[in-house]
Amino acid sequence: MTAIKHALQRDIFTPNDERLLSIVNVCKAGKKKRNCFLCATVTTERPVQVNVVKVKKSDKGDFYKRQTAWALRDLAVVDAKDAVKENPEFDLHFDKVYKWVASSTVEKNTFISCIWKLNQRYLRKKIDFINVSSQLLEELPKVAEESVPSGENQSVAGGDEEAVDEYQELNAREEQDIEIMMEGCEYAISNAEAFAEKLSRELQVLDGANIQSIMASEKQVNILMKLLDEALKEVDQIELKLSSYEEMLQSVKEQMDQISESNHLIHLSNTNNVKLLSEIEFLVNHMDLAKGHIKALQEGDLTSSRGIEACTNAADALLQCMNVALRPGHDMLHAVKQQQQRFSDLREQFARRLASHLNSVFVQQGHDQSSTLAQHSVELTLPNHHPFHRDLLRYAKLMEWLKNTDYGKYEGLTKNYMDYLSRLYEREIKDFFEVAKIKMTGTTREGKKFATLPRKESAVKQETESLHGSSGKLTGSTSSLNKLSVQSSGNRRSQSSSLLDMGNMSASDLDVADRTKFDKIFEQVLSELEPLCLAEQDFISKFFKLQQHQSISGTTTNEAEEMDGGTLSRSYTSGIPQTISSEKDMIRQMMTKIFRCIEPELNNLIALGDKIDSFNSLYMLVKMSHHVWTAQNVDPASFLSTTLGNVLVTVKRNFDKCISNQMKQMDEVKISKKSKVGILPFVAEFEEFAALAESIFKNAERRGDLDKAYIKLIRAVFVSVEKVANESQKTPRDVVMMENFHHIFATLSRLKISCLEAEKKEAKQKYTDHLQSYVIYSLGQPLEKLNHFFEGVEARVAQGIREEEVSYQLAFNKQELRKVIKEYPGKEVKKGLDNLYKKVDKHLCEEENLLQVVWHSMQDEFIRQYKHFEGLIARCYPGSGITMEFTIQDILDYCSSIAQSH
Repeated sequence: MTAIKHALQRDIFTPNDERLLSIVNVCKAGKKKRNCFLCATVTTERPVQVNVVKVKKSDKGDFYKRQTAWALRDLAVVDAKDAVKENPEFDLHFDKVYKWVASSTVEKNTFISCIWKLNQRYLRKKIDFINVSSQLLEELPKVAEESVPSGENQSVAGGDEEAVDEYQELNAREEQDIEIMMEGCEYAISNAEAFAEKLSRELQVLDGANIQSIMASEKQVNILMKLLDEALKEVDQIELKLSSYEEMLQSVKEQMDQISESNHLIHLSNTNNVKLLSEIEFLVNHMDLAKGHIKALQEGDLTSSRGIEACTNAADALLQCMNVALRPGHDMLHAVKQQQQRFSDLREQFARRLASHLNSVFVQQGHDQSSTLAQHSVELTLPNHHPFHRDLLRYAKLMEWLKNTDYGKYEGLTKNYMDYLSRLYEREIKDFFEVAKIKMTGTTREGKKFATLPRKESAVKQETESLHGSSGKLTGSTSSLNKLSVQSSGNRRSQSSSLLDMGNMSASDLDVADRTKFDKIFEQVLSELEPLCLAEQDFISKFFKLQQHQSISGTTTNEAEEMDGGTLSRSYTSGIPQTISSEKDMIRQMMTKIFRCIEPELNNLIALGDKIDSFNSLYMLVKMSHHVWTAQNVDPASFLSTTLGNVLVTVKRNFDKCISNQMKQMDEVKISKKSKVGILPFVAEFEEFAALAESIFKNAERRGDLDKAYIKLIRAVFVSVEKVANESQKTPRDVVMMENFHHIFATLSRLKISCLEAEKKEAKQKYTDHLQSYVIYSLGQPLEKLNHFFEGVEARVAQGIREEEVSYQLAFNKQELRKVIKEYPGKEVKKGLDNLYKKVDKHLCEEENLLQVVWHSMQDEFIRQYKHFEGLIARCYPGSGITMEFTIQDILDYCSSIAQSH
């Protein structure tokens, strides 16, 4: 930096008669770094001018050029950005703000110190220095002694600056006097020493004249001293008079002090009286309860709307009086204590009267509601509690008052409401579910039996297990179920015959109307329960002032998720828990206590529906999923959402159990050894299940559950079909596989189940493969001797004999070929085909109607063999004129006539 400073002084400032005092290396803030130098300079000529010069290094050479200069008097503000921390940034406010970033904080501080010193020394206008350390401004750092090149007789060191401090500029009058004095002496300029000696001699003469003048004025001095003595005497007399006046004023001062003290006491008394009046007015205005309010609290009518409104207003006024913010010391006043005790007595009396009245309202409403149960006994509807809620909501504000003033009585009312309403709702809901069960099962003997089953869960479980074990099937109407019960308890057949009987229980035997009726009844049950729970929850929220908020916390658990294993446990308490995390939890607990019978009754109804027909679980899964989805959209943590979610888990388990039972039945199926197999029962049952499921699950939310069940069932069907085909003795394996996989392919093609596209292709492939295998196996070698003959011919060709030379072989000459061909006239061929048709007809079942398809495939295979023989004759016996005794047209005629004759 010293070399740069030396170069700048030499090249830029010395030619302009300027001295460089301080320099800082800077660049503009926020832009690409292009360094330049800010220089503080002063002129060497008088009067001194101070400038801030921006010097930039030339792009074309290694020299510096003067770019911009500002006069220091134009500088308004120097902003150092931070007076505490080291920060290289600073701003200079000239005509606009220039933002700079110094290469170092030391250089910045040195430059700012130089600016402040020049401002103090040369400028009358003071520059504002902000964010600059006060220590930096107080202790001026000395400019480093850096001398400019010799011969310039200039220095930028501190010595020159101190010389500038000692120099005092002459004013205009002094300059004028010096000029007049120098004009009076001819050699004032040419001979300065002689002029100085002359001035010295004149100064000595003037000093002597001054001394003589002082000595000549002694007489006047004596007179002046005498006058001063007389003045001192006058001053003493004035002091005596002032002392007497002071004593008189002292007595007056004492009297005024007494008056002032008296006035202060009077003012203090008045101030205290005003404050006391203000306190009394505050207590009277805020702790005085109107007589009308007191009467309403003591005797107000709690049955009429006007009386309830008056009691509500009085209760609010009482609460305001009790909650008034007393000032310090008020609670020590006897009157305040007495008034507070009076308020407490009024609060206790009214709270007791309100709680007693509401308990009476609960009891009275229960009697009125019980009288309406009879009209709902035959209809599948639940009683409407809206009038009861409407009447009680008039007391909502009073309940809020009771909650804020006497939480014990509020909690007691809450418990009484839950206890009583739980009994009322339990009677209504149980009667409602009894009607639903009767409507589901009808009034038959079996229906009555089923109607009583849900009350005895153990009996349900036992009979259900026995039913599953005996029949192996859970589909069908009530009559088919009764049939199964009789079969299991009476003449119990073997497992094989019982499972064959299942084939008779197809969709034609199932009462579709019963399933539709069950679906409508189940939907009606859920549609009645949902508004009942929502209305009661809304009433509890408003009446007990437990407002719900839609913002659900992140810890909400969806209890309706798939749970194949495990059991959801829930504990019911006899009262409200002592510690409740939030008002929403309290609402849920109250709803759980009031409607504690809903979940068990729903589970019983689901068990009954599953016992009547296991396919009912499909209806229940769809309906329950829809209602759970609707409830969770309203409030995922509500009682209704949680309860329906728990029940949905049970329904899902029943659905999974239904699928598992069907798969189990497939594993246990046995076929008859005396009759042909045909379409297997579980294949027909899968068709029935899929058709029913597609109609039920159309646009359903839980389509994924059905797709998973489809995959499980179809794989089990494939495995079981192959198992039965392998065990079949009466019907060929290929026929069992062909017919059943054709039926499966037709079912999947008709229903268009997207998740089973791969299985549909597999079923088609298996059907095609086994059809071809059966055709080849059954057709065999209809021209057996001819086939053996040409096998020998092909063997000779394979050994290397040319085809046209085969006829020269003794065993395969033309005479031997004619002899073999004569054994298969057209009549014999037709007879063989007729026997084959009868054999195929015995193997195939009538339901699948595949006889013509198989026969056409056999015809094509026979023609293919015929063409193969004709080709060998043409190649191996050319020009012999040997042909078969029947043609392709004869084969077509034979096959057609055989098919028509049967």
